[in-house]
Amino acid sequence: MTGLRGKVQTVSGLIDPDQVGPALMHEHVIIDLHSPGLQSRFRAEDVTDEEIDLCNCFKARYGQVYNRLNFRLDEQDVAVAELREMVAAGGRTVVELTTGGLKPDPAKLAAIAGASGAQIVMGCGHYVHSYQDPRNADRTVDDFAAEMIGQITVGAWGTEVRAGIIGEIGCQSPWTDQERRVMQGALIAQAETGAALNVHPGRHQDQPQEVADFVRASGNPIDRLIISHIDRTIFDAERLLRLADTGCVIEFDLFGWESNYFPNDEIDLPNDATRLRWIRLLIDHGHLDRVLISHDICNRTRLGRYGGHGYQHIFANILPLMRRRGFGQAEIDAILVANPRRLLTFV
Repeated sequence: MTGLRGKVQTVSGLIDPDQVGPALMHEHVIIDLHSPGLQSRFRAEDVTDEEIDLCNCFKARYGQVYNRLNFRLDEQDVAVAELREMVAAGGRTVVELTTGGLKPDPAKLAAIAGASGAQIVMGCGHYVHSYQDPRNADRTVDDFAAEMIGQITVGAWGTEVRAGIIGEIGCQSPWTDQERRVMQGALIAQAETGAALNVHPGRHQDQPQEVADFVRASGNPIDRLIISHIDRTIFDAERLLRLADTGCVIEFDLFGWESNYFPNDEIDLPNDATRLRWIRLLIDHGHLDRVLISHDICNRTRLGRYGGHGYQHIFANILPLMRRRGFGQAEIDAILVANPRRLLTFV
């Protein structure tokens, strides 16, 4: 893929790596995360399509009720306004990882990028098994690989808008056979295109290591593997450092989600200051070039319009906090600029 090598591919076209600037490496701008399975855990009287406002946003955000609208980001004008606020706070690029099963809309992403001034790099592939199209059950590894290669080189989801990264590729714990075939297809597509690969690991503390070992055994470059959601998956230093020692990239992408309860599972989330302590641990052990941060916004209640922090949070609030906690400018630039630039550049 000589036309891609040394470039970064946004939904608006190719750019030079030095144009990436400060980047959020795991976000959603357009997504439908509504899950009938998750909804089924709630009593009928606690399921609603009520418009979200300041009077009910906490109940939806905390998981006291199941508000179906909270799981859908589909308002173009809201997305434009939220991304403009991010740009004003100092952000430049957003990596949008809405993949198969989550209703990706490349054309809408391109329109939002044009109107907001933000650069958007789109992902490709498929999310976890329970969200995938039932027709995926009969598809082969080579079929998945060809699809992802086409999404990068020709256009994704029936459009001419091209992806610039593979993922987020969805895994559960344990992996399903179908998810494993998607992953194998993603590794073939990565080898063919030179794109980086982002993986959504299952919610088990050892699953990120399983993914890293699987990728390393494939012969694909481990330093081009990004493992997402570490801040809801690994909670001890030994596992974290063992994972980083593989050479993969560690992504803390739930910044701003400071509720200490993760409603999808019995997981106690860290707050932002704790996330920074884990990042400091990684840096102190020589892993500065393997750290990324983001918000993974995928619910309306995490947008500023609906009472949340928005895409601006890291630039407006976390960077000052990092400086107060002793992070140097070179460390901040590595995490927000140099590491994203390296990973988004096709090799």
